[in-house]
Amino acid sequence: MSIQELIKEQVTKNKVMLYMKGSPDFPQCGFSANVVKLLRTCGVKDIASANVLEDPDLRQGIKDFSNWPTVPQLYVNGEFIGGSDILTEMFQNGELQALLK
Repeated sequence: MSIQELIKEQVTKNKVMLYMKGSPDFPQCGFSANVVKLLRTCGVKDIASANVLEDPDLRQGIKDFSNWPTVPQLYVNGEFIGGSDILTEMFQNGELQALLK
């Protein structure tokens, strides 16, 4: 299975899929920690995630998959939503809460 096929499978199988540095319990960068905090504040208990620090192919693959240069990256229902800044903005205006209901 190619890295692109793996990513497609992960974002399809999981309602909420987060590509991040570290894990939801132990984020390894401030942006990843922020996204986890936003998701938990919105009531998301089960965050499927992949640690891009453990796999250089995944780290590059997710950037190619989304055509987005940075991590973290959040997918909801198979759709790329954004990174930390976009999610913070969506949270502040209520869009993120509505999306995750």
